[in-house]
Amino acid sequence: MTEDTRDSNGDGEHGMTRRQLMRHSAWFGGAVVLTVVAGEVISHIPGSASAAPASSADLRFVQVSDSHIGFQGPANMDVTGTFADAINQVNSLGFRPDFVMHSGDLTHLSTPDEFDQVKQMMSQLDTDRVFTVPGEHDSIGDNGPRAYRQAFGSNTVGDGWYSFDTHGVHFIALVNTLHLEQLGHLGNDQIDFVRRDIAGLSSDTPIVIFSHIPLFAMYPAWGWGTDDAVQLLSMFRRFSSVTCLNGHVHQLFSKTEGNITFHSARPTCYPFPKPGQGPAPLPQVLPAGRLKDALGIRTVNYWQGNHALAVKDTKLA
Repeated sequence: MTEDTRDSNGDGEHGMTRRQLMRHSAWFGGAVVLTVVAGEVISHIPGSASAAPASSADLRFVQVSDSHIGFQGPANMDVTGTFADAINQVNSLGFRPDFVMHSGDLTHLSTPDEFDQVKQMMSQLDTDRVFTVPGEHDSIGDNGPRAYRQAFGSNTVGDGWYSFDTHGVHFIALVNTLHLEQLGHLGNDQIDFVRRDIAGLSSDTPIVIFSHIPLFAMYPAWGWGTDDAVQLLSMFRRFSSVTCLNGHVHQLFSKTEGNITFHSARPTCYPFPKPGQGPAPLPQVLPAGRLKDALGIRTVNYWQGNHALAVKDTKLA
């Protein structure tokens, strides 16, 4: 991204201007399986004719999002059941993912019991490692962030961010759900962490960034964006491949800007309206038998040198 992060309206270097927000707007989505072949990030969905066979991948991982365990309402009377369905679907992919990432809003009210339930459920995933980032529903009040970190914050720094490397790919997990006003926010400490984290990386290292709230301005009026994302993403201009994966918006959406591709995931709980189609992003009640059409998992394949993502989303069975 080429815009300066300081604007004439006084938003400052850590803010995003209205012009930048509009220019970075677009559309995006559920549980996502990503693979890496010979050091290249790949997106693959089960049954996708255009995807490489899972057996050919060096690295295969899955993203699930927005389980909202603890929610009670007509939009989904059994969020535990639909999350269990998602877990079963991941376990039925036909291969064992190297890890699974939950991209936030694991819980609905940030209670210790809800976190314990999610942790127990995710222990049933057939994978060696499970990673998470918190959503705003995992960060309610003073006790929410503490309860989240007690359950999932081992080997993290600051408010729960971290990075790791595997199979030649560098992964960064960010927290943009604390200190919320209108939009998501990262803050100087986290941005400085990223700056130090990537300083020694070769520019041909594939990068995958996880966050809950989108790192682009999908729909700022509903808080679907991160106010200091431009400052963050400007540090990744030198990399040949950057993939950003988020939740929060409860629907599919994808967007590419230069070397950066954004994907937001379907939830496993309930959908939100499309941007602007309603007064606010509230849980949608769908006709009987249609809920699972809006929930699901998605696999995503990416090969270095081939910038097109092969993406196909799978509804919950």
